Amino acid sequence: MLPKYEFGDEVRIIRNVRNDGTYPGVAIGTLLIRRGSTGFVMNVGTFLQDQLIYTVNILEQNKIVGFREEELISIDEPWIPSKFESREKVRCKVTLAVRGEVRASPGSEGEVLKVLRDESGGVQYQVIFLDRVLQVPESALEATRVYDDEEQKNG
Repeated sequence: MLPKYEFGDEVRIIRNVRNDGTYPGVAIGTLLIRRGSTGFVMNVGTFLQDQLIYTVNILEQNKIVGFREEELISIDEPWIPSKFESREKVRCKVTLAVRGEVRASPGSEGEVLKVLRDESGGVQYQVIFLDRVLQVPESALEATRVYDDEEQKNG
């Protein structure tokens, strides 16, 4: 298990990261780092002997946080921001149909399973509505929860 990033590498965080209880002085569930933020690798360690954990210094927020490798990309890799992230609840703004069969009506709630940033026409998502997974453009979705001022400020 070789690390992809080394000490001093600049990386971008690609998922919102909330406190899982390991960041002191902050309530569990509080947003720590917003996707798109950048920082520098300070250390590489392991968790349960099978996961690499990168300690990253987010200078602009004066925070040092641990990340799994899949939560990071090199600063040199292309980054396309998205409105939503995996596991976020969303609501459909339009009728979604496949071959004329309505699969989700406006107001239907779903959960983002995967963000597809490399699709032609912009960011799309794999969203599960009830028991059906649909690929949905960002413009067809809206958030289901109201974010606090700090979360809105951070995009």
